[in-house]
Amino acid sequence: MTVEKTSVLVLDCAEPMELAEFYAQLLGAEVHIGSDPDFVEIIGHRGVHLAIRRDFGYAPPSWPRPEDSQQAHLRILVAHGDMDEAEREVIGLGARPVDTKDNSGPRDVRIYSDPAGHSFSLAVSPLPPQR
Repeated sequence: MTVEKTSVLVLDCAEPMELAEFYAQLLGAEVHIGSDPDFVEIIGHRGVHLAIRRDFGYAPPSWPRPEDSQQAHLRILVAHGDMDEAEREVIGLGARPVDTKDNSGPRDVRIYSDPAGHSFSLAVSPLPPQR
């Protein structure tokens, strides 16, 4: 018998509650605080489950510099017609555009850094919308 498992992407940062609120608002999820204030979970509908962990020596990643390249990033899928609105939302919540060399016209992937400096992208979902 296999033990049931689930996976959670954990992001390190200096201020877990601030980053948890950013992702909870962005993903329409809820912040769950357990007994450890240095570890906060974000849980929502459609499989959203992230965690934020305080790292007292945290330094933001510096992607896209090649000498300390990105190890992982969060990809957030949106419908094709929602990309511009999603971009306005993430910037309004405090994200910063990273890839701005071609900001004109439609693009299927746009890259940002969250308030703690982690890279994430908005990408057009390859799947048709669920009804």
